[in-house]
Amino acid sequence: MNSGKGNALALLPLAVFLVIFIGTGVWLTISGTEMAFYQVSATVAILPAIVLAVLLAREKTSESIGTFIEGAGEYSIVTMCMIYLLAGAFASVASAVGGVESTVNLGLSIVPATMVLPGLFVIGAFISTAMGTSMGTIAAVAPIAVGVAAKTDISLAMLMGAVVGGAMFGDNLSMISDTTIAATRTQGCNMQDKFKMNFLIALPAAIISVIIFAVLGVSGHVHSEGSYELVKVLPYIAVLGLALSGMNVFIVLSVGIALAGGVGLLYMDAYSLLQLSKDIYSGFTGMHEILVLSLMIGGLSALIKKGGGITAILNFIERLTKGSRSKRAGELSISALVSLVNCCTANNTVAIIVTGGVAKEIATKTDLDVRRSASLLDIFSCVVQGLIPYSAQILLAGSIAAISPLDIVGNMYYCFILAAAAVLSILLGFPKSRKR
Repeated sequence: MNSGKGNALALLPLAVFLVIFIGTGVWLTISGTEMAFYQVSATVAILPAIVLAVLLAREKTSESIGTFIEGAGEYSIVTMCMIYLLAGAFASVASAVGGVESTVNLGLSIVPATMVLPGLFVIGAFISTAMGTSMGTIAAVAPIAVGVAAKTDISLAMLMGAVVGGAMFGDNLSMISDTTIAATRTQGCNMQDKFKMNFLIALPAAIISVIIFAVLGVSGHVHSEGSYELVKVLPYIAVLGLALSGMNVFIVLSVGIALAGGVGLLYMDAYSLLQLSKDIYSGFTGMHEILVLSLMIGGLSALIKKGGGITAILNFIERLTKGSRSKRAGELSISALVSLVNCCTANNTVAIIVTGGVAKEIATKTDLDVRRSASLLDIFSCVVQGLIPYSAQILLAGSIAAISPLDIVGNMYYCFILAAAAVLSILLGFPKSRKR
């Protein structure tokens, strides 16, 4: 069990951030302010939380600032920031050369507007399962959703909810996903076995989500038809094809930028290398808010962890399970454990790695199949990652769509349904398995 000394007070900065970020939006909404949740940027709302975390630290100010900087520069944080930049550049260049508009017009000429919502969810699910990354999927598909919103009367927030929901489906199930690898390694089980256990819960949730999206989109219609040029669609076809092949997301987006730029240079008279460079830079600058916020969240998470906040959660769950031999209690404890830690770290892979050891001990004590514990770790970490407005996936989608992350969270039907399905599976003891 975890032997570190926890400090629940270290979790206070996160609560302060959420109160300022979400509370201000709610208060302004009640006051009748238009675009209430857009009035205070999350990058500003998190500043008091960071200051408080530094003040609460049990070390010198210079050392706590060092901890913050180390957290901001953590490998997964820097990786996300690079994806933000490449995704922004690809979206910017593809839009500038008419790639997004042509792709959307082509798609709407083939797929009825009433089927766009479930279609985007399914496409996101397939690509994310192949790539093993929800971030890469959102970067590739979200610009198309934005284009669809401009041509139809379907809500942009709902379209982004379908894209991100599909991306989280694949992130949860993919054999090459970081969350799958982390969950199976910490629990000591086979990835194929964990996949089968997960699939029985995720598939019904996905089917229900598709039905809901189909119902919600049934009244959708195209209000602005347009023409398309196949050559301008090629960059997107290439990106989607490479993504489905499982290629590294950095290579996929880099190839997409090069192809979109090539189309502009070859088929647009007024397009030049100078304009291409400006479009790439414009894409970079469009991601500055989400990039800065991700760095700050990484630093804040490091301070919370160093201050004993994560350990306090681990110790709390251990006390709850002390002396308990019930499998149901063990499953609920593992689910709550990874969910709480994920809220603090805003990174589902890190949450699994941090809680994996304790989850394994809970599984052993309650005679729980490790395939089941791995499945629950992955499911609930992905659920929370899709529902917290400061997660990388939600922030990326919000940045590409230029809408509030909270608007997207409100349309994350798949994650809500997956959470309900997972809790129901615990209460009903489904799927049944024999401990290996």
